[in-house]
Amino acid sequence: MPRTARVFSIAFMACLPNLSWAASDSALRDALEAARNQQWDRIDMAAIADHPLSGYVTYHRLRGQLPDLSPDAVNRYVDVHRDSPLGEWLRGQAIERYGDAGQFGDVRAVSDGEPSGTARQCYYHTAHFDSAPQQAADAGLRLWTVAQSQPSACDTLFERLRANGTIDDEAVWDRLMLAWQADNTRLADYLSDQLSGAWQTAIDTYEAADSDPEKLLSSPTCLGPECAATSPFYQAGMQRLIQEDTSQAFAYWRTLDDRLRLLPSDQQRIEEALAYYVLVREVPDSMAWVDSVLPRLDSERVFELRVRRALQARQWENVRQWITRMPGDQQQEARWQYWLARANDQLGNQDAAATHFQQAADERSFYGFAAAERLGQPLALNNERFYFDEASRQRIAELPVVQRTQALMRIGEDGLANSEWLHAVQQASTEEARALADFAAAQDWHARLVQTTIAAGMWDALEWRFPQAYHDDFIHWGRLSGVDPYLLMAITRRESAYNANALSPAGARGLMQLMPGTAAQVSREIGLEDPGLYGVLDPELNIRLGSTYLRDKLQRYQGNRLAATAAYNAGPGRVDRWLGDNSIEAFDLFVERIPYRETRNYVQAVLAYRAIFESLANGSSDGVTLLSEGEKQVRYDHALVARN
Repeated sequence: MPRTARVFSIAFMACLPNLSWAASDSALRDALEAARNQQWDRIDMAAIADHPLSGYVTYHRLRGQLPDLSPDAVNRYVDVHRDSPLGEWLRGQAIERYGDAGQFGDVRAVSDGEPSGTARQCYYHTAHFDSAPQQAADAGLRLWTVAQSQPSACDTLFERLRANGTIDDEAVWDRLMLAWQADNTRLADYLSDQLSGAWQTAIDTYEAADSDPEKLLSSPTCLGPECAATSPFYQAGMQRLIQEDTSQAFAYWRTLDDRLRLLPSDQQRIEEALAYYVLVREVPDSMAWVDSVLPRLDSERVFELRVRRALQARQWENVRQWITRMPGDQQQEARWQYWLARANDQLGNQDAAATHFQQAADERSFYGFAAAERLGQPLALNNERFYFDEASRQRIAELPVVQRTQALMRIGEDGLANSEWLHAVQQASTEEARALADFAAAQDWHARLVQTTIAAGMWDALEWRFPQAYHDDFIHWGRLSGVDPYLLMAITRRESAYNANALSPAGARGLMQLMPGTAAQVSREIGLEDPGLYGVLDPELNIRLGSTYLRDKLQRYQGNRLAATAAYNAGPGRVDRWLGDNSIEAFDLFVERIPYRETRNYVQAVLAYRAIFESLANGSSDGVTLLSEGEKQVRYDHALVARN
């Protein structure tokens, strides 16, 4: 029996004798709070022993006993809680606490493969240094060769690798160059002090170039013992200059390329970065050089930029040429098959255009849908449906992981509930993961349902990936504000994936990710009080304010959903500027010309999601389009911005 199936089988049988628990949720909540603070005199373990969440209290008790807790006790807990993230959490804590105490035998006793996290990995490989020396050496070099300082947990491992020669002067120099490239002066100074006198000329050369990048042009072509410092020096120096002054880096490389004799792989790394940034920053007189090096770079990001530059200039033969020279997997993507079709269409190669449009149209994506519309055929939803009966849902409801998830939700521990649930999904067989998704859908756990489909890779289960969450609110406020409700659904799905409490690093909040200032302003406009930081999290109010804000953007761009969607993500000021830069006669060219990758991907995702929501509501994609004919045919220029 597969391990995942065995875990579910054991979990199912284990839950049968005890479908109820003696302690109340309130008592468990209090016990968990006390356990987190190691206040054991406040906890009656016997009173909560039958509660589904008693293992959480035990976790904090055992964690507090580390590193004095025996490995056997850790392993017993891990074994009992294999169907929960608790087991691995305690294992990770044990590795860290044992390692910090120098108890490497105990680290070995609780380990089950390399853990996650730098400190724990260093402790793990220190513990296995004698039993798995090559693994420790390989991992140690990987952990060493970074541009930032590593935690003190790595000190012992690095010292042993220095002592046996695995980390030699060449490895020190390699890391020094990474630190220089990242402008990590403190680490660079520390590393330069670790090098022997044989590297002094290389150190002097690097310090001179650090003060004056022009010194790169006159630096020696052989640095360090047996020239070992040469390639890392020029790699770091050029990469640093490319970021700081791409035009100057381009000019310098034209001189250095003739003077240096680097390995082809080392030269390609420099040229790949340089080609990428000269295209991003549109360095004058650089295109001929880019075209000369691009065929040997095998770089998807540089090919993408080169094609986008050709599209910007409407150079259709160049579009066709560079797409056909892309790496194979990249070339087969719907995006590039679509543009290859467009190029052939513009060049009069109608048969080739139809072939490439058809290949793109098989994919469920923005460009796949755009290709299908070009061919006049329904959108390829590729929807996969799964059916479960009530008996299946009852079986899932009785699983301990579901009991724990529901209990955690009841006591307000949604983060832990999500961890429990997603751990179960990741450990489940394909069929069990589908059953869990069906259960989440039946419970209207919208955000958790979407995360379930992501964790289990259910990319074709569209009813689960795009559930009818808050459907009535979207229809109601969409109708009152005059905004396409499917566009509201799509923006919400992209912004928060239905997490009503979502908080972005920038401070955007709720389903439609409104900034507090925006929420306050829109509230005033419609006669409401400022909802504040927490009021804006109310799903209905968030949708109401978001639909009003989107309505204003639609009015700004004369009802154009493409421009309004871009403005929702990037702000209207940027979109106004993009529209004013050039007159673009096609919606697809405007999308490709959006300079911000985030906004470019956002617009494509939202418009594709909108079409999926409408198709699911209609029962098919017949008659569903990405945009209206007017939105496709309008000129994307400054005239699209409404003037008051």
